[in-house]
Amino acid sequence: MEKASYLSNIFAKFKRTFIGDREFYKTVMVLVIPIIIQNSISNFVNLLDNIMVGQVGTAEMSGVAIANQLIFVFNLTVFGGLAGAGIFGAQFFGAGDNEGLRHTFRYKLWASVVIFAVALTVFLSGGDSLISLFLKGDGDPLEAAAMLEHGRAYLRIMLWGLLPFILSQVYGSTLRETGETMLPMKASIVAVLTNLCFNYVLIFGKLGFPKLGVEGAAIATVISRYVELVIIVVYTHRHTARFGFVVGLYRSMRVPRGLALTISQKGMPLLVNELMWSIGVSTLTQIFSTYELNVVAALNISNTITNLFNVVFISMGTAVAVMVGQALGSGDMSRAKEYSWKLIFFSVCTCIVIGTILVVVAPVISQIYNTTEYVRSLAVHFMRISALYMPIFAISHCTYFTIRSGGKTFITFVFDSVYTWVIIVPLAYLIAKYANFSIYTAYPVCYLPDVFKSVIGVYIIKKGKWAQNIVAKQQRA
Repeated sequence: MEKASYLSNIFAKFKRTFIGDREFYKTVMVLVIPIIIQNSISNFVNLLDNIMVGQVGTAEMSGVAIANQLIFVFNLTVFGGLAGAGIFGAQFFGAGDNEGLRHTFRYKLWASVVIFAVALTVFLSGGDSLISLFLKGDGDPLEAAAMLEHGRAYLRIMLWGLLPFILSQVYGSTLRETGETMLPMKASIVAVLTNLCFNYVLIFGKLGFPKLGVEGAAIATVISRYVELVIIVVYTHRHTARFGFVVGLYRSMRVPRGLALTISQKGMPLLVNELMWSIGVSTLTQIFSTYELNVVAALNISNTITNLFNVVFISMGTAVAVMVGQALGSGDMSRAKEYSWKLIFFSVCTCIVIGTILVVVAPVISQIYNTTEYVRSLAVHFMRISALYMPIFAISHCTYFTIRSGGKTFITFVFDSVYTWVIIVPLAYLIAKYANFSIYTAYPVCYLPDVFKSVIGVYIIKKGKWAQNIVAKQQRA
């Protein structure tokens, strides 16, 4: 009887800590499902885009993949640049402060201008050199030269899409901080469908359009960026009763000095974190590419497909940021801590299911690519390793957003970027340079430290010191 009672108590405690009620999961689904749909459609169209470019040739597919690695760094830097203001935005909304939300929006606009100017300068002056870093592996020099040419052509056109992407993120992130996820989802759906249609006609020269190959893929993406921006901006400003923060939004571009300094203090570690982390991820790809040029194509296939399966735990980060952030902003620390554990557990459970599915279907999905059997087998291996690590990544991702929601941005910087550059990147470099490992062995070994990282994240959440209301002082001021 005592043993049964003990087990019953353990189960009850486990349920209270990790399992939410119907209302909790309803709230999570309202937030997450639109984002999952949005990201799934976006990644699915990226998959189709990838396949269509791959039909033109493996060199074309690899060139575009390398250029997209550089765009990936830009995208994550934008995310980091807006994230600091986003922490305050979610808490201001939770506190019912529209004026504070307007200030955070304006801060995002100023940050975006700086990021855009720096990115444009870097890509215009050093784009070719950056692409060449991924072409050091063994393989045909002519194929490497072709990859460089296709990557250069794709990147130069994509530069026209940087500004609308940034502005869409400024609006979309602010809307999500208020709990509005449907509008960004709808705008994204229209944009990706636009991208898909123009991909088809411009890559292959259909309906009287010229056959432009990789340049057509870039043009289609740029067009879709503008479509997404127009939809979000027009709808938001036409529904001021629903989105109160846009009333008087552009009467001034001033951000109170104290708030701007506080956001910068909290946000700078996030910007640097996303920049350094994204560069770290691209550096890992570059290190893996030194094994051989085929790795570039295989990683491109693997990453494109894996991203489609990763949308659940990636989207859960938004749920953590919004739900935990709003609870902190309202001063309810116990609810914020309760939400964090339940969201982490929910994310891990869903990733176990989704990762299992990816392991099973990976060989089938790889067959849709027009490439060599060796590249396909290598891509399947990468996909299966990513699937096995998916629950671990889910823990790291959710703990990152939980810690960040309380304004502990320096800790997230150490947790993410410092960890990547001090442990992951050096480990990958040393293995590639000195260990007698094949890429099949090196790839999973390089991600083993993420297990330890997830343990650290759970420990930080358990300590509870991350939970704080960072907007209360701003409101009193």
